[in-house]
Amino acid sequence: MTGVGTAFGTFGELLQGVLPEEDGDFLVTLPVARWTMATFRQGSASGEIEVRPAHKTKALQLARMIADLAPRRPGSPPGGVLTVNSVIPEGKGLASSSADLVATARAVGRALDVAMPPVRIERLLSRIEPTDGVLYPAIVAFHHRSVRLRAVLGSLPAMAVVGVDEGGSVDTVDFNRIPKPFTTADRHAYAGLLDGLTTAVRRQDLAEVGRIATRSALMNQTLRHKRLLDPMRAICREVGGLGVAVGHSGTTLGVLIDATDPAYTRRVTAAAQACAELAGGVTVYRTLSFGNASCGAGLSVPTALGGGAPAEIGEGVP
Repeated sequence: MTGVGTAFGTFGELLQGVLPEEDGDFLVTLPVARWTMATFRQGSASGEIEVRPAHKTKALQLARMIADLAPRRPGSPPGGVLTVNSVIPEGKGLASSSADLVATARAVGRALDVAMPPVRIERLLSRIEPTDGVLYPAIVAFHHRSVRLRAVLGSLPAMAVVGVDEGGSVDTVDFNRIPKPFTTADRHAYAGLLDGLTTAVRRQDLAEVGRIATRSALMNQTLRHKRLLDPMRAICREVGGLGVAVGHSGTTLGVLIDATDPAYTRRVTAAAQACAELAGGVTVYRTLSFGNASCGAGLSVPTALGGGAPAEIGEGVP
């Protein structure tokens, strides 16, 4: 009668752009330790499906779609109440909406006994909005506009992300309607960056990961300019960070710092102080590691970028 689901957020993306192929829009996720939890309880006073808080209308839409798939059981109470609790800021490029939807799919599916494998979740979400790849407990390359897994890249050692927010908010749907100004040369450059990032994740090469994240942030300036990018790059150099990651479709920027570095505490403290002086506020995030992503939680890591979706995947809960 009641189902619970969770999903993590991301700190923007390690890489986002367009490849030289049809359906070329893609991103590479950067999972962080911020979660959404959804609870769905069958039955409501109105006999309809309701959502709390009321502004989570996309989650409500998804809950109704899943309810339409559920077998009708005699005596089951009509309607239901979906409650979405999240600590992921909205409209900042941190995958808050994607996490809401994935957590909702898992909660409603469990309550109504509707199987929710990743492929079904992708198919449902594609009818609502462009979506991040947060249903996979790993760093993944994901076609966010068509809502389709491209490849599981794996996992990385934990990093801190010392983040700032330029203010305001960005609507995912509106952003993805903007024509991409990228040339054929840009598209081939993104393909090279994706190949390089795939290799860097496999080799656990955080320095190369940081370099590629910074390059992606710079290339995104023609699409959504961030006035703090150059100052954040300067802070990264000063504190010995790995690079700068951004919410390509959001308002956040962050300095990546290796959590296994013996100077980790000093670097994070210095970065936080400099970022606070720059932007008036700072938040430190922790990236998620998933152990051996090639064999944990049913994951299979494709060796080719066009590899198919794994058959079974867990949620990446804390």
